This record gives sequence, C-alpha cells and structure tokens, in this order.
Amino acid sequence: MEEISLGMDGTTLEDLVAVARRGATVRLSEDSRARILDSRRLVERWVEEGKTVYGVTTGFGALSGVAISREDTRKLQENVLMSHAAGVGPILDSESVRAIMLLRVKDFARGNSGIRLEIAERLVDLLNRNVIPFVPEKGSVGASGDLIPLAHLGLVLIGLGEAFFQGKRMKGKAALRRCGLDPMGLEAGEGLALVNGTQVMTAIGGLATYDSLRLSKIADIAAAMSLEVLMGSRTEFNQRIHERRPHPGQAAAADNMERITRHSEIITSHKDCSRVQDAYTLRCSPQVHGATKDAMAYVQKVIETEMNSSTGNPLIFPESQDFLLGGNFHGQPVALALDFLSMAVSEMGNISERRVERLVNPFLSGLPAFLVKEGGLNSGFMIAQYTAAALVSENKILSHPACVDSIPTSANKEDHVSMGTISARKCREVVRNTEHVVAIELLCAAQALDLFTNLKPGEGTLAAYRVIRKAVSHLEKDRVLSTDIAKILALIREGTLLEEVESKVGPLH
Repeated sequence: MEEISLGMDGTTLEDLVAVARRGATVRLSEDSRARILDSRRLVERWVEEGKTVYGVTTGFGALSGVAISREDTRKLQENVLMSHAAGVGPILDSESVRAIMLLRVKDFARGNSGIRLEIAERLVDLLNRNVIPFVPEKGSVGASGDLIPLAHLGLVLIGLGEAFFQGKRMKGKAALRRCGLDPMGLEAGEGLALVNGTQVMTAIGGLATYDSLRLSKIADIAAAMSLEVLMGSRTEFNQRIHERRPHPGQAAAADNMERITRHSEIITSHKDCSRVQDAYTLRCSPQVHGATKDAMAYVQKVIETEMNSSTGNPLIFPESQDFLLGGNFHGQPVALALDFLSMAVSEMGNISERRVERLVNPFLSGLPAFLVKEGGLNSGFMIAQYTAAALVSENKILSHPACVDSIPTSANKEDHVSMGTISARKCREVVRNTEHVVAIELLCAAQALDLFTNLKPGEGTLAAYRVIRKAVSHLEKDRVLSTDIAKILALIREGTLLEEVESKVGPLH
C-alpha cells in the first residue's frame, strides 16, 4: 500500500489526494519524531517552572489573562475541545476529514506545537485505520484557526464525540475500542494545539484545487471539440499570437488546443469559407482558459505553502529554547486564494456554457436544433443547456468573496477573521458545478461530432469522442439526460478521459 512520510517540508497536493481518496497510509519521519520530542521537553520544563505560557498555563482568547493552576492544566485542555466543539450543519465527507487529519499530523510533524509524540502517533493510527471523526461543516471563522471543526476532530482522541468506522457511525469511545485503543488524556498545551491551525480550510481547498487543475485540462478538450464541430479555426492557437502576450496559462491553453485539434479534416474542410473570424467563446478560449490556469498556479503555490507550515500558537522553538506568540493560524492567505479560485473556475464554467449554447442553437451552429432529429417531438439537449445556465448562475453567487467579511469574536480579542473555511466550501461547490457544465459541453460536442461521418476530427478530439461514446451512446431520441451527464462526470473525475487524450497528444498543461 502507498505510504506518505511526513516531515518538515515536501508534502504536495498529490500526497493530499493519495491519503484522502486512495487510502494511502502515513508515517512520521524520524526527524519529525525527534523535533516533536524536543519541543515537548521544553513545554514540560516550563510547566515545572511555573512559566506563563499562553494556552498552556493560561486560558484562551479573551481569557488569556487567567492563570491556570498545575492541578487544572489537564482539565483545561479537555475543556477547550468540549467547549469549542460547537459545529453545526452537514458533516464533512470522509475524504475531506482524512485530508484534515493528514494536515493536522503534518503540522505536528514540524515540531513547533509542543504536543507529546503520543498525540501525533494516535492521530496517525486513527487515519491509517480509517477512523473518520464526525466533523460538522459550519462554524469556523478562519482565525485562531479552524477552531470548531478541529475540536470535533480532537474529541475522538479523548473518547468523546462521534466517528465513522467500517461504515458505521458510533461514539468516539466505541470507535477507539473497536481499534483496540483507549481514550487519551491531554497534557499541558495539547488541547489548544489540536484546535489551532488552518487545516480544515487548507484540506477542503487543497482537494478543490487539485480537481480544478484537472478540470482546466478537460475544459481545453471540450473547447477544442466544440471549436471543431462549430467549424472554427485553429488560427487562434498559433504560437506567435501568444508569444506577443506571454501569460504562461494562455500559451499553455493554446498549445493544448492546438495539439488536440491537430490533423483535423473537419477544420481543413472549411479553410476557404467566408467567415472572417470566430466568436469569442472559440477565438478567445486560450485567453480565458489561460487566465484561469494562471490563477490556479498561484492558488496551488499558496495551498502547498500552507500545507508545509506551522499554524499554531504559541510556536515552540527547541533550537533556541523559547516560544513566540503570533498569528500563523489566521487563514487570510488561504481565504484570498480560494476566493480567487472560485472566480477563476466560475469563468471557465461561464465560457463553457456559452459554447453549449452555440452548439444547441441552430441559428448559431448551423446544426440541427438542440442536436437531435425530429425536433419538436424530441427536445434533445435543450434542457441540458438550462442545467448549465443554472449552474453557472449559482457559481456567480458563490464567487462573492468570503474573505472580505469579518465579524469580531472572543470579546473583540480576535477582532479580524478570514472566513477562509467558508471560502473553501464555496470553492469546492464552484468546482463541482463547473465539472457538470464541462460534462454537458462534452456531451453536446460528441453529439455534434456524430454528424461529421465523412471527416476525421483532430487526434485529441477523436480520442475524447471515443471515450465518451464508450460510456454514452448517441442521442437518437429523448431519454433521461441526468444519467448521461453523470457518466461523463465519472470520466472526468476518474481521469479516464484525460488519460486517453494525453496518450494521443502528450501531457496537457
């Protein structure tokens, strides 16, 4: 089985997906184990000395001025988990919780949290045994970290809360028992360390970012297919155009589409037609898709930086034998990036839906109305365009940035927050909506391509068409379209469509 080693740095989006979706196991590197032990020894010394350390020997937030006796230190740590577990709403799916657990351990592996090694190891045990804590989606304001959802996750360690194990929902203590484990007691600073951090927004946002990167390549395939059946030109993919405006994403999108449509007899067949130039949704597709690719590259950098960061407070520095109070738990970098990604992916959906309209509208396409015979008796893909329109309209609402809002918390001690977890959840929904829109475009483009029986499409277009037709047959008469859309969505998410096209034209950007 695949195993991911967690140390100081080096964790990638691919690692996140491997653990969250493919069930890869994790382990702490030897270096990380040593760092955790060194930090913990410092915390224990400070407790013995009676040193004032925020969250270790004091209360939290607005109660940071309240000194906690040594006798009450353990109770304080349990109290922070129980009091902060105030989440509401639907629960996070298992892949999101596995991603959160991975990133929580990853943060501890950097050795700045001051927890005992046993805490990190227990989280590793739960993750590797696929014990999934019950974590409500809503409640985090994205500063002081993802306090509420992380508290729900931490409850299972001490035998409280709930978890899913082997397909059943049960009390946290029962889940531990099923694994042969006992509830843990928490020592000084460990409750705070478990809830401080940006792991929830980063995990949800990281999975959305990974999906968006794949989707941007699929969107290039869909756009290239649409261009061919709409009798568009390959001129707009010419390298010289994009050298004169050298945005990396634009050049990448143009190169993708040029290779996908290479050797297209359909495009060659109308090179001497009277049309001067194509509509923007075709001609400007490299520019629009490219801007989204550049945004995605920025977001990936932010997310992977956050994945390899220490986001607690206080931060323990064993090499200098001290600690510092700061604000690395504030989610603003992630919040801004994911709001940006929501807008970027929404635009990819917007232009895809407009190409769908061109495909189904006979006045724009020159093709049969709604791409079906016996129009009137059959509605064809008429209503599929409605679905795409509804999804892109919803995306416009979801693209309103969450990060520009802030409501003070903790008696105004925490007087500016990021709302980053809302950004992450919105972004995840935008990506899912846009996957459906692009799936609809692929369905329509394949249907239109069936009309070109005597002309061979481009190499990549033909590869995509064949994959689609293996999953979904030509629409001769009306049938339930949601089933067809779901099948194309599966081709996108499972990577089948992309793999087949790349096997013919090379890796896409």
